[in-house]
Amino acid sequence: MRQDFIKFPLHLIVHPFDSFWDMKYEGKGKIRVTLTILLLVVISMILKNQFAGFLVNYNDPRHLNSIIQLFTIVFPFFLWCLSNWAITTLMDGEGEFKEIMMATGYALVPIVIIYTPMIIASRFMAEEETAFYYLMMSISSIWFVALLFVGIMTVHQYTVLKTVVTMLLTVVVMGIVIFLGTLVLSMLQQIIEFFVNIYRELTFRT
Repeated sequence: MRQDFIKFPLHLIVHPFDSFWDMKYEGKGKIRVTLTILLLVVISMILKNQFAGFLVNYNDPRHLNSIIQLFTIVFPFFLWCLSNWAITTLMDGEGEFKEIMMATGYALVPIVIIYTPMIIASRFMAEEETAFYYLMMSISSIWFVALLFVGIMTVHQYTVLKTVVTMLLTVVVMGIVIFLGTLVLSMLQQIIEFFVNIYRELTFRT
């Protein structure tokens, strides 16, 4: 259990090539660990938005909604995995949807590791020290992207160039899905309003 939840994720963030290879071919990765990491990221983001020091936090706690924050993290995660699976299926990728989920989830580990202590530290920082806070947050994001790149490249057995193209196409597909989803929801809203107006008109006339 400790091997799954602590040792392997920590090993992965410093030895990504070997670890993602073991994840794909040795069965080291676990979906339950992936979902746990995702949950920890959600908690870290909520804590960051609500409890980070006022010098680095411009959110009004009275207007924060944890459900919305949950959605803005979980939805992009699964949309990325689904879009990447759809694209790589057409581009001879060897990764299964489960493997894409695990590669993406394990790549999030640096965010969990860095965000939590920096949230605490931010409450005691002077204004001159906030640059260190932003530096560490940037490092966590860059580290995540680098791990995600290695993970996608390994699970699909792609070259560097093909991995870059695939990731860019994945982002494009995500944008298309969001656009179409917004369009469909807008059309449904208009249809519902149309029938509601008809009902009101009939009720008024009778």
